[in-house]
Amino acid sequence: MEAVLASFIAVTGTLLGSFITLTVQRRASAQAEVFTRAQQLRQERLTTYSAYAGSVTALKRATVTLWFRLQEAPDGPEAREAFAECDRLGAATENALFHVRLLAADSTLVALATAAFDAIGPLRAAPTRTVLADRERDLQDALDAFVTAATAQVH
Repeated sequence: MEAVLASFIAVTGTLLGSFITLTVQRRASAQAEVFTRAQQLRQERLTTYSAYAGSVTALKRATVTLWFRLQEAPDGPEAREAFAECDRLGAATENALFHVRLLAADSTLVALATAAFDAIGPLRAAPTRTVLADRERDLQDALDAFVTAATAQVH
């Protein structure tokens, strides 16, 4: 009888140990998966936000170039070329904004990204160089606000 009881205790202990090990391994695996997903999302956000900021900066440069070309010769080939470049970069920036909207966890960040994009339009309509410089500063301020908020979200 003692042998049966000892065997029963040994088998029960082995099964209990196996169950506890399985439970701990599942929990560790789930935590590792959550961590990996969080890191992937963080990296994707970092890539998307920095690509967006770069895209806005490139569009700003092209828009300023277009402004100068329009002042020199509004109907010239250089102005048409600059306009085509602005159009191409505008589409790329809008696409980058869609990526930001998809990945941002915060509606404020989306609003800041949209504000930076919207600040590009007034550059082209600037009547003077002084106004152009003021609008460039406004755009840079909007972009800096986006980058600051994006940095806080990524870290």
